[in-house]
Amino acid sequence: MAVSPIGETGASGGTGVRAGYRPALALLATLFFMWGFITVINNTLLPHLRSVFELNYFQTTLIESTWFVGYLLASVPSALLIERIGYQRALTTGLVVMTIGSLGMILAAGLPSYWVTLAALFTVSCGIALLQVAANPYVAVIGPPETAESRLTLVQAFNTTGDVLAIIFGQQLILARTVGGTSLDGRELTYAERMADAQATELPYLIVAIVLAALAVAIALAKLPELGASTRRASAEARKGLSLWKHRNLVFGCGAIALCVYAEIGVSSLFINFSSQEQIANITKADAASYLAFFWGGMMVGRFAGAWIMRFVAAEKVLALFSIGGIACALVAVFVTGPLAMYALMAIGLFISIMFPTIFALSIRGLGPLTEEGSGLLIMSIAGGALVFIQGRIADDYGLNWGFLLTALCCAYVLFYALWGSRPTGGQREAGASG
Repeated sequence: MAVSPIGETGASGGTGVRAGYRPALALLATLFFMWGFITVINNTLLPHLRSVFELNYFQTTLIESTWFVGYLLASVPSALLIERIGYQRALTTGLVVMTIGSLGMILAAGLPSYWVTLAALFTVSCGIALLQVAANPYVAVIGPPETAESRLTLVQAFNTTGDVLAIIFGQQLILARTVGGTSLDGRELTYAERMADAQATELPYLIVAIVLAALAVAIALAKLPELGASTRRASAEARKGLSLWKHRNLVFGCGAIALCVYAEIGVSSLFINFSSQEQIANITKADAASYLAFFWGGMMVGRFAGAWIMRFVAAEKVLALFSIGGIACALVAVFVTGPLAMYALMAIGLFISIMFPTIFALSIRGLGPLTEEGSGLLIMSIAGGALVFIQGRIADDYGLNWGFLLTALCCAYVLFYALWGSRPTGGQREAGASG
């Protein structure tokens, strides 16, 4: 399993970048695809669980919040685990944890149990957090540094490809097979119908568990290049005088990651319920899931297009332009009724598409030996998605549309980051040189 490491100049701009990194990048793209797939199944799972357990919007979004608490609690331990066992074993471990959580979802459906569902989803999210901490910085530094933003955006596009297919998967195997999913909004289900609907998640998660287990075996047997010394955690002596907090791009980047994830989750989690309202599109939840696929399709298209555009235009400028588009679409969803509001939410997917990978790459730029710790903080910031319960409370008290004001504010912060927060500082250049 041992392979020669990437040269130290590979992470700092020299010519020592490992020539054979592309096959490893292709394999890692399957990981991005799979964790995107299993994350977005939640978009069809939430309206399903709201019907099965008769939840209000606050309780429904609390499920998504529990998912993101996993990122908060698992990210820093993940960074420590990577230091101890290496990137490849960490990736395999993350997939195994996700497999266990998926099997737990089968148990939760058989009982059925709201609390077992929360525990199983929390377990899956911990596994994904480990994958995120390992894979994102790995992709960013495995190739030439001048194309890090483009490369990370490209593999994130495969992540979003998984998102699109997950919506179709969830629509056909969950919503379309249930009474709640095929009824117009407002119909009350009997106890027997709710218990029957609960069983609909057994087959989907069995399929997911099998695929995750197979992927864990593939990663364990693969020959992945190691990261060079310049991107490993520095020794205590080498780290003297280095501080993550001197890196403005990282500090403000953590906030940008938290808010762009919140924006994405807030829209995707409530899209089906929002669109199925009489004053919006007046369609069934199963039909609304079809339109949600276009939201994730926009994410996919935006990331592939963004990866290409950023080869010619500075990443900060592209990020700023996309942020303005996100603000405009969110405001339309707030103040307009009818199908146009639904279409505006769909379009937000295009504009927030490049935010996460671009912010991540800009945030770890120049961290050198602090890359792993910085990546851990950024992945921990994904826990910003846990705040989606706030949007659920707003939906219960004032209406679903008003919650998307928060989406506009999140995009406004990302605009600030693109224009100012991502700029290099003296501390960054110094640390980057020492890396």
